[in-house]
Amino acid sequence: MEKGTLVEFRAGSDRRLGVIDRPEGKKHWIAIDERGQSYTLHPREILFEISGESFQPKQIQAFLQQVQPFLDPSSLEVAWEILVEDAAAVTPAEMAMLLFSDQSPPLCYAAHLLLADDKLYFKLKGDRYEPRAKNQVNELKHQLAMEVQRQQEWQGFIDRIQQALAQASVEWSPSDRLRLEALERFAALGDEASHKAPALETLLHLKRSETPQAAFQLLVDLGLWASHENLYLRRSQVPIQFPPKVLEVAHHRLDSPPDDLDVHRLDLTHLKVYTIDDESTREIDDGLSLEILPDGRQRLWVHIADPTRWVLPGDELDLEARRRSTTIYLPTGMIPMFPPELATGPMSLVQGRLSCALSFGVVLQESGDIDEYTIHASQIKTTYRLTYADVDEMLELGVQGESELEAIAHWALVRREWRSTQGAISINMPESSIKVQDDEITIEVLDNSISRQLVAEMMILAGEVAARYGQAHELPIPFRHQSQPELPSEEELIRLPAGPVRSCAIRRCMPRSEMSITPARHASLGLDTYTQVTSPIRRYSDLLTHFQLKAHLRGDPLPFSVPQMQELTMSISSTVQEAVSVERQTNRYWGLEYLRRLPNEIWHALMLRWLREHENLGLVLLEDLGLELAMRFNRDVVPGDRLQLRVSLADPRQDIIHFEEVVA
Repeated sequence: MEKGTLVEFRAGSDRRLGVIDRPEGKKHWIAIDERGQSYTLHPREILFEISGESFQPKQIQAFLQQVQPFLDPSSLEVAWEILVEDAAAVTPAEMAMLLFSDQSPPLCYAAHLLLADDKLYFKLKGDRYEPRAKNQVNELKHQLAMEVQRQQEWQGFIDRIQQALAQASVEWSPSDRLRLEALERFAALGDEASHKAPALETLLHLKRSETPQAAFQLLVDLGLWASHENLYLRRSQVPIQFPPKVLEVAHHRLDSPPDDLDVHRLDLTHLKVYTIDDESTREIDDGLSLEILPDGRQRLWVHIADPTRWVLPGDELDLEARRRSTTIYLPTGMIPMFPPELATGPMSLVQGRLSCALSFGVVLQESGDIDEYTIHASQIKTTYRLTYADVDEMLELGVQGESELEAIAHWALVRREWRSTQGAISINMPESSIKVQDDEITIEVLDNSISRQLVAEMMILAGEVAARYGQAHELPIPFRHQSQPELPSEEELIRLPAGPVRSCAIRRCMPRSEMSITPARHASLGLDTYTQVTSPIRRYSDLLTHFQLKAHLRGDPLPFSVPQMQELTMSISSTVQEAVSVERQTNRYWGLEYLRRLPNEIWHALMLRWLREHENLGLVLLEDLGLELAMRFNRDVVPGDRLQLRVSLADPRQDIIHFEEVVA
């Protein structure tokens, strides 16, 4: 090259022009740019040579100004349409002639820039540019259009993010939802989240740390999540909303109930029916009655709500209930197994209204064993909607006119004592109920009152009757059983203080109850056969038992075969286990949050047992709250010691609680 030749080269990531000044060695050249800076260039580093004129470095800026008006990328499309038919390749000079009818240095360089920057119509092959095929151009145009759309959506998303952070009302677009869902997954699952790139991109753009905690806080700041968002629920597979199709079917059932398959329901509307629940309960699925028989004997009736009146095996409601398997009770509210309009409406045993039920009539021997029983699809009318406190008060005062309730309480006590003689294992540990409403947390310790024992015994009785019927007729139903535990010896138990400490030691030895279609002994209940049948609105296993029992009572084929029932019991067990885990973790979170808000409160505690004695880690019971929590001790203690504790650190989100002992 001669001195004065203008060349294009790349300096780092920048495209620059320089004028050749002199050779450097055998192969290199020295070029000087418009600022007077010199560069040593190998021929391979020179991208384009502008021939036809000699230049001075100070002329480069004026040259670029001459080029600028001709840099219209759309002009290449016209040239491509001319060249593509013959697949004719061109040099920048030939393109300059085609586009501008001139091959002056500024126009040749303009053509070079257009071709070099083009990603759509032409591709470089050797020192010439070939037109791309039409199908290639169409595909590239589509890709570019998609990229433009993505950039527009991204910018719109960022604009709406900023508006929401400024507390303005925002209407999110469908593409926003995908990015927000990525943020939610990352906040809930962290590194285990799938497709987290959009979440990381959003956090990076907003100059927030790329962590699950930052994603969580962003969702809170956007008003999409609450500060106490239930991450345990979000990490689970628990469905929160009902699909539109299920809600549609539920509404249709309300307006047009299916034909009642049990056309000969036993009319028990003459009986006085008591339902006994917590005041907040809306799914009322059991009621109790007492009937005096002509021979003077007393027959107990346990009436169970009959959702199978409204649900058919395999329909949308049944399949959705199967998917959920259970109603989940959380401090912030419940996640029902059936749509609420059905569950709390026609399915429930509402006071003063005719209701369909599955009724278990039982005559007990004086010892408490079952003398005779009967099961009927029935029709009842609830007389009293009572709370546990109502029943305790009525039994304590001996309210006249309610002798039936007193008789039911008597039989419940007899029944409890009989089960004890059969080896039932009684574990009396305090239970607490945590409720959260309008960010206010209340914790109530549930008393093991007469009314609660009464209801529990009647539900166990109905479960035994259902299981006996299923066993006698070889029905595949979800029986519950529990193997015999290896309990501490009498000497060991006597050394422990009576009450929660002793019960805790027994509870620790208890194996988990299991479900199968084969009847077997339930050790802690002291029963040779048992199934759960009393909560079909809230437990799918109970609903299955209803389907099978009612079909057999009618003389119809069973809805579920042995293989189907085996498969269902397995899937239900795993789903319920996950639901129980969500309930337990959520209750613990709100328990820790309650304690966090009361850092100066002094709590009366009872040392229950060692978790890891070599680490001084024990389990304590906060007696005022019924909460069991781990504590690390810095002195010698033994189970049964009473303590006064204060919270030194509580972080519900990190699941951390530390106590310090208060010395009187």
